[in-house]
Amino acid sequence: MTVHTRDETASASAVGGAAPATAPGVVPPLDPTAGSDPAPGSDPAPGSGAGTQRPGSRWRALARRAASQLGSAVLLLWAVATIVFFLQHMAPGDPALAILGGASSNPPPETVQAVREQYGFDQPLLVQYAAFLGGLVQLDLGESYTMKESVVTVIGEQIVPTLQLTASALVLAWVIALTLTLVSAGRSGLAGRIGSSIEVVFAALPHFWLGVVLLVVFAVVLQWLPVVDGGPLGLILPAATLGIPLGGFLAQVTRDEFDAALRQPFVLSARSRGATLHDVRWRHVLRHAALPGIALSGWGLGSLISGAVVVEVIFSRQGIGQVLVSAVTSQDLPLVVGVTFVVALVYVVANLLTDLAYVAVDPRLRASIGRAS
Repeated sequence: MTVHTRDETASASAVGGAAPATAPGVVPPLDPTAGSDPAPGSDPAPGSGAGTQRPGSRWRALARRAASQLGSAVLLLWAVATIVFFLQHMAPGDPALAILGGASSNPPPETVQAVREQYGFDQPLLVQYAAFLGGLVQLDLGESYTMKESVVTVIGEQIVPTLQLTASALVLAWVIALTLTLVSAGRSGLAGRIGSSIEVVFAALPHFWLGVVLLVVFAVVLQWLPVVDGGPLGLILPAATLGIPLGGFLAQVTRDEFDAALRQPFVLSARSRGATLHDVRWRHVLRHAALPGIALSGWGLGSLISGAVVVEVIFSRQGIGQVLVSAVTSQDLPLVVGVTFVVALVYVVANLLTDLAYVAVDPRLRASIGRAS
């Protein structure tokens, strides 16, 4: 009896051309340099392990994933609203007195009782909670105690400048991150050390300190930019104050991933096909390096909105940051709840957009959605 070793069997199979490339049911990893990316919505090539899935089942998998994300978003918003509702009832002070101008106004007891009845403060806590949730379903966040306007109206008038500021800061952060990554990643010389040092310094800068320094240098000393301006020029310094620290943080993440991707086999495969190093870094490696940064962009957008509270105060800009500071100072609880709820909503929307961007950058995820179900 002849005993064949595993190497001999593999060699014989290779000669015969019948050796399987992978085990049954295992999908081989895709080489990002091999061919072009699949078009959005197209099925994977036959034989890849995912082409056997029917189009109808893939669309059902996409629908289930979208429904799951939507359910998670609704659950998160409900949790945030519930926490804020009970926290506001734990805060010291009488909301009826806040509506009447504070305890220093010395309103008569009859007036205080009338306000409690008007706003339902005399109702049991669970009844107030049910009315609060009912208002949220109808997008009714109540009326501001100090402004005597609907909370939705107040936030709607102030959220546009904040979104403009945060979007500009996020774009600037990505410009900084990609520039530092392409200049310093994979380079062991002086450029790599300088780029790494800049990333650390940028990521460590606090918003309140950086904002004051930029304001003094570029608006007061050099007078290149206005101190207070609602136009495009007035957006530069606030956006830089928010975007520079986030850009340094994103650059650290993308550069580490860039260095790891440069050691992957597909880089050698692309170079063996005649691709230049510049082409490989831009077309293939940068796509891999951007994925962790994209995943963190949802968190980054939420942190930018939180930082906008400080920046809008420093630069005297309109926005929900100024509204929140004023509401907390005057104990305007409905406005505080409304701003907090809107910030949580922005977090949810940012995470959904991040998920879509993740799939758009890495086409392999489009094929894995249906198989994962």
